[in-house]
Amino acid sequence: MSFRSLGLEEYLLSAVEKAGYESPTPIQEQAIPLVMAGCDLMAQAQTGTGKTAAFALPVIQNCVENDSDSGEVAVLVLTPTRELARQVAASFRSYGLFTPRKLKVVALIGGESINDQLDQIDRGTDIVVATPGRLIDFIERGAVNLHACSVLILDEADKLLDEGFAEELDTLLEALPAQRQNLLFSATFPDKVVTLSKRLLCSPLEISVDAEPTVELIDQRVIEVNRENRGQLLRHLIKTESWDHTIVFTATCRGAANLTKKLRLAGVNAGALHGDLPQAERNDVLDQFCRRKISVMVATDIACRGLDVSRISHVVNYDLPRSPEDYIHRIGRTARAGESGQAISFIGHEDMAHFKLIEKRAGINLDRTQIESFELIGEPSENQKGGAPVKGKRKSKKDKLREAAAKAEKH
Repeated sequence: MSFRSLGLEEYLLSAVEKAGYESPTPIQEQAIPLVMAGCDLMAQAQTGTGKTAAFALPVIQNCVENDSDSGEVAVLVLTPTRELARQVAASFRSYGLFTPRKLKVVALIGGESINDQLDQIDRGTDIVVATPGRLIDFIERGAVNLHACSVLILDEADKLLDEGFAEELDTLLEALPAQRQNLLFSATFPDKVVTLSKRLLCSPLEISVDAEPTVELIDQRVIEVNRENRGQLLRHLIKTESWDHTIVFTATCRGAANLTKKLRLAGVNAGALHGDLPQAERNDVLDQFCRRKISVMVATDIACRGLDVSRISHVVNYDLPRSPEDYIHRIGRTARAGESGQAISFIGHEDMAHFKLIEKRAGINLDRTQIESFELIGEPSENQKGGAPVKGKRKSKKDKLREAAAKAEKH
């Protein structure tokens, strides 16, 4: 099948060719005709399979065909993180390079100049890509009116429909017209997402592209190591196995910052990406990593959702993800677009039960290995023997406030 056979116009075929796409992926084959037909859609596909093009290409074509050049928002795309919003907006601009009329695409995210974004909105826009918090701010200021919006897209819908976003989504849905096309795209659709989606979609069609071929390209390793030895083991593997383009995931912003400092002291060209950084610095680190100026990016889960960075050789779960679903999102940063890659998870006694849950949810069963000189020592506690994960020390009020502020700042 070709992109032409999907019914795309010449201006989109030119953009696709410029982007280097030779033929549509399975999710694109199935989704593009349905989106162009105006159907509500729930589309599930593994990371790295072309989900953004699957909704952006047909939405652009529909915008051009229905164009009134009113300057009002016709399409709203919601994403869970700033980085993903910037990337999706860039994709819309790239795919719209050759449209008869240049479509105006604006990214509304926190951490960047609100005045610049207000100026862009004032000049008129066709497509808004936003994180929920910043968009609500614009609506409350009276700067954005969504009464003419005809398409709502939730990218990484499982995260956006998580309980933590429910209140923000309710606010946004009240600002949208009742009659609209709704598109939900994600790598996973847990049961709670399916339940919540019933109030958003009207007679939706469902697409599920088998994720197995992509996962098969990822060499998944599990290395047992004591928590205090993880940093030394990471440095050892980076150097002895010549890792050249690696993402290392940590659980906290502080952990990402500290690990980055230690890697730099050991001579590793590393950068940190987390929610405590100013947005300009986050943008710079991600840009340097994409251009391979940084070989190792230490990140929190703001980097696990949807980011498309080519040729990532290794993904390391330095800390395991809290959500089993996020394991798939994390390891999906590698082995994209048919390439191979390796995902490594460090686990100690305190992680055994949680990793078993991850394996169960992901439908995998991985062998545990140990590295000479970094063997796991000691015995598990009674709680660990019983299968209950150790929660660690109680968080202080200051730590809880810090986490809440970091979460709000991300979006």
